[in-house]
Amino acid sequence: MADKIGAAAGKLWKYLDKNGASSATKIAKETQLDAKIVQRAIGWLAKEGKLSFKTKGRTETISLK
Repeated sequence: MADKIGAAAGKLWKYLDKNGASSATKIAKETQLDAKIVQRAIGWLAKEGKLSFKTKGRTETISLK
């Protein structure tokens, strides 16, 4: 499972680097990753201090630091 999450974290990183701030839902949809794996990858990168989070209304966006 750790390999799968690590690969998803890499895909997430590349997506955010190319597209900028996005919601987890949009990331899952556009990368075709399972929503649960996206959440785990977000946790992985957040723990490493590589993500920023902003909330506007009901939408939370994720971006690279």
